[in-house]
Amino acid sequence: MIGITATVPVEIIFAAGMRPVDINNIFITSDNPSRLVSQAEAAGFSHNTCSWIKGIYSTVIARDIKEIIAVTGGDCSNTIPLAELLARNGIRIYTFHYPHDRDREGLWSQMDKLRKALGADWHDIKEVKSRLDRVRGKLKRLDYLTWREDVVSGLENHLFLVTASDFNGDPNRFENELDLFLADAEKRTPFDQKIRLGYLGVPPIFGRFYEFIESVGGRVVFNEVQRQFSMPFECDDIVNQYLEYTYPYDMAGRLRDIEQAVTQRRLHGLIHYTQTFCYRQIYDIILRQEARIPILTLEGDRPGLIDGRTCLRIETFVEMLKERQSPAI
Repeated sequence: MIGITATVPVEIIFAAGMRPVDINNIFITSDNPSRLVSQAEAAGFSHNTCSWIKGIYSTVIARDIKEIIAVTGGDCSNTIPLAELLARNGIRIYTFHYPHDRDREGLWSQMDKLRKALGADWHDIKEVKSRLDRVRGKLKRLDYLTWREDVVSGLENHLFLVTASDFNGDPNRFENELDLFLADAEKRTPFDQKIRLGYLGVPPIFGRFYEFIESVGGRVVFNEVQRQFSMPFECDDIVNQYLEYTYPYDMAGRLRDIEQAVTQRRLHGLIHYTQTFCYRQIYDIILRQEARIPILTLEGDRPGLIDGRTCLRIETFVEMLKERQSPAI
């Protein structure tokens, strides 16, 4: 087992005979993620350090993860000192750095460095990519059923797409679960929520977030970053595939992806989630400058159920969108 702090080329990990585990997913789905945050604070992490970073630290210690790939470029800058701290705890650290300027040679160099460190060869990596692309094709189908057929909920879409970062460490089992879900979803009656929303930014730290949106008449039919985890690009070349992945690079690629979704998925509004103490909060300024439909910005800090104030803001936003659409809906 090897932990990852963010999405990396998992093809390399599987080709090396290892099992990737997205530490973020383990943290947020644990029995008590708030306790993991508190444990990190007891170990010396400050209150104004991102809860995801604190959760990753405590999860690694609690789960006794011995090896980690730390994404030191294209993700949270706090990962750099976190990796050094974990290394002092005897954990073996590999680093991976996405070049901010999308330089192909730079990305290939990082992938080749990781390949050599883990002991994989390019032939096996290509075979694994072909295997994972089959699963990704089914995730693309799930996403289509979400926005086009209206038979997959925002939460279900989120859960399957976000898991594409590591395929739960077992692509075969993940594909079987996905097949069963798709067979069931295709028999459903379409949902009746009329307000179509796009969710932007990192996955929410709130619990019952998607469920609340649907309870007030909205539904998320576009999960921006989670969809990117599923690599829906259909690239034959693995380097090109990770160059198409928008999250680690500048905002230009993300804006193109969002604009396409607004048009194709007929979105009425956008919800931009920002994590407290994260530098990516600044991107909200750019998103607001470029968005051509209404946008609601939400901020989350610690894990837990969605709070009353956030619920009220979401409900008010959805009601405003309903009024804008009348009498069409």
